[in-house]
Amino acid sequence: MKDISLDYRYVKAFMITSRYLNFSKAAQELNIAQSAVSRQIKLLEESVGQQLIIRSSKKVLLTEKGQALLLELDQFEEKLQDIFFGHMNKTIRVGILHGLLETWFNDVMVDFTKTSSHQLNVEVNSLENLKEKLHNGKYDIIFSTENIQSELVSSLKLFDEKMVLVSKNEINPKEASEYPWIVYSEQDHLFQLFKKRSQKIVIVNSITTIQKLVNKGVGLAIVPDHTLDKNSNLKVYELKGLPRQHIHLSSLNFKAMPEHIKSLVDLIKKK
Repeated sequence: MKDISLDYRYVKAFMITSRYLNFSKAAQELNIAQSAVSRQIKLLEESVGQQLIIRSSKKVLLTEKGQALLLELDQFEEKLQDIFFGHMNKTIRVGILHGLLETWFNDVMVDFTKTSSHQLNVEVNSLENLKEKLHNGKYDIIFSTENIQSELVSSLKLFDEKMVLVSKNEINPKEASEYPWIVYSEQDHLFQLFKKRSQKIVIVNSITTIQKLVNKGVGLAIVPDHTLDKNSNLKVYELKGLPRQHIHLSSLNFKAMPEHIKSLVDLIKKK
């Protein structure tokens, strides 16, 4: 099969001539000479190896191939109008850390779906994957603990995240190693804070499940303070050495942020 290499430089001359079926009117709209219009269409025909327009002194007709091409180009223009100027619902691609999705972002999603017709596509990922996929244009927005500033991406600080030690009953925090630990991963803050490890460790990568286990007396845990239920009866300890992190919203450096993405950002700024 012969490869077709459509020369897009001359498509506009073909489309306008086809709609008017008149070279003179097409030349007026394009503000070029009539001979230039004819030349551009000829070069387009040569690029595809097919005659698209039949010329005569009195009439201009489209060949079957010309009609088929015009139909496809018209449909393509309609799709472009929808993409750039249409009011159709759009999807916002969001990347987020697991703990933030389980707690803080849940309320954001509830409020957004109540006030917007746009769709959310939310994906949990590691910090490194979030940054990589944002830089590659796979996400519109990410939420993480890192302040990213580059030629492609910038970050907005949303709030502080203070880590606290929690338990069901009163304990001496200095003796935390004597109790079972419930940790998010092998990099959990308990390992960093206490040189002596607990003899019993449960690893579960769910902030909400960790808190439920603590509430049932399974063990101790370190969690972000904003994830705690206001009605929780857990004992909370602020310890020296626990880091204070910042939660950031990071997005591509749009000259003008698309309206559907801006609507989500504006909602978050108000919270």
